[in-house]
Amino acid sequence: MPGMCFDFDARPPELPVDLALAPLAGGAGAEMLELTSADGTRFSVALAESPEGSEPGVVILPDVRGLYRFYVELAERFAQAGHHAIAIDYFGRTAGTGERGEDFEYMPHVQQTRVEQVQLDVAAALDALRERTGVRGAVTVGFCFGGSHSFAAATSPDLDLAAAVGFYGRLVPAREGAPAPLEHAAQTRCPVLGLFGGADAAIPAEDVEAFDRGLDESGVEHEIVTYPGAPHSFFDRAQAEHAEASEDAWRRVLAFVRNVAVAA
Repeated sequence: MPGMCFDFDARPPELPVDLALAPLAGGAGAEMLELTSADGTRFSVALAESPEGSEPGVVILPDVRGLYRFYVELAERFAQAGHHAIAIDYFGRTAGTGERGEDFEYMPHVQQTRVEQVQLDVAAALDALRERTGVRGAVTVGFCFGGSHSFAAATSPDLDLAAAVGFYGRLVPAREGAPAPLEHAAQTRCPVLGLFGGADAAIPAEDVEAFDRGLDESGVEHEIVTYPGAPHSFFDRAQAEHAEASEDAWRRVLAFVRNVAVAA
């Protein structure tokens, strides 16, 4: 299907050598945890603490499959680059918690998600990240479905994000209850970095251009980058032909995160 996200066995690209600051303490990876949302929902997260512990922290919003190995490893990459990171699952309300296999039928659960519920889970993840690591500010980094939710989170006064990053997040809703970043660009409350593939059939170039204009007209600090010829989900180690776009995206994301101003 157009816009299909990562394969189950996909892996995030390695950090460029000069951006990997330190291995995780004791060689440990991310820790799998369960958190409770404000509405009582239990949901799974992966928390990776960095030995560097630089501000801000990172909340990772996965694609339509929810929390699987790709995003656990991505949290570890951010920790190696100096930022505490937590990756969330969306489906605690409908699929419970814990690890799921490749045969997990995620789309019925995606269809039941609502922006407000995802933001409750993001808030719980933010609280856990701050309690465990002491970070004050946080940036959401989302992919595909999660990219749309990252842009939506940037409009929330309750989350009070320092910034938001979205990789190939759809900008118009595909169904009722889905994020509508293009419609709500004027409500954006923090700096935004948007990364898109020029060959992504799921996200028309005119939508990207309109989103860019909407943020510009609203005075929102932002950067929108489109990689010519890159498909949806180009940020994948297996797609060697798009390695240049992946590395450039990594560098842009980490520079953007490091330059975020965090209130004392």
